[in-house]
Amino acid sequence: MAGQSHDLAAREETPSVQTPTRSVVITGATGGLGTATVQRLAGAGWQVFAADIDSPALHSLASERIVPLPVDVTDGACVDALRNRVAAHTSALAGVVNFAGVLEVGPLVELDEAAFRRVLDVNVVGTFLVMKALFPLVRAGHGRLVLISSETGWQTAMPFNGPYAMSKHAVEAYGDALRRELMLLGIPVIKIQPGAFRTGMVAGAAGRFEKLAANSVDFGKQLAKATNWLPREERRAKDPAELASLIERALTERRWRAAYSINANPASSMLTRLPSRVVDRLLLLALRRD
Repeated sequence: MAGQSHDLAAREETPSVQTPTRSVVITGATGGLGTATVQRLAGAGWQVFAADIDSPALHSLASERIVPLPVDVTDGACVDALRNRVAAHTSALAGVVNFAGVLEVGPLVELDEAAFRRVLDVNVVGTFLVMKALFPLVRAGHGRLVLISSETGWQTAMPFNGPYAMSKHAVEAYGDALRRELMLLGIPVIKIQPGAFRTGMVAGAAGRFEKLAANSVDFGKQLAKATNWLPREERRAKDPAELASLIERALTERRWRAAYSINANPASSMLTRLPSRVVDRLLLLALRRD
């Protein structure tokens, strides 16, 4: 994949995670991918601290090996409280997996300011706050930091996906910088770049696009066309259990990768390899006014 071969090929050898009781914090625990990973690791014997916005869904995860912990990742004080509650259970973590994130789409010149700030606050600032707060426990456990990016994080940005793409490109840059800093301390930082999975996100995006198309001043027809492309994503979506298995590998395998790409969209991946002028022309032909 263009621009990613160095990440996907880069490997560092470190001892596999072998703490007496492997403990991990998973944020975004009530989302489809987060829940699948919580259940996978708990079933494999991990102590899982499942963190998300306070809700019945979060507390329903509670079990012998799963401790639900409410958190708002955009609130520094709340994230610090999460760290303190985790520290009350364990002095060391084998890993942190940050699934917490939101999807936002729409024309950048029409997007509501609050919605734009929200996607950056959750996806970028939240990632920073979580990793910073929990780092001392991860260092004590010789653990690993796992960032959930997206295929959108390394692929060229598409029309109307700007807010989400911007946030995930930022997560990619954050992950690279953090990995190159923490390799000096022997702490792995790993990026996961998922494509489509069966979590309801595509269906939610379709509803959002339909609403945007109805209300847009300048892009109604183009947004309607983009909505029609989404069922293809739904058809190629994978089982969240596959991603949960990959997360377990990233946390435990001896020769870890800097980045793991899974179920990337072939068309978007191809466009990323082409010159920008060619991509722009293809998109113009696909989305031009009738």
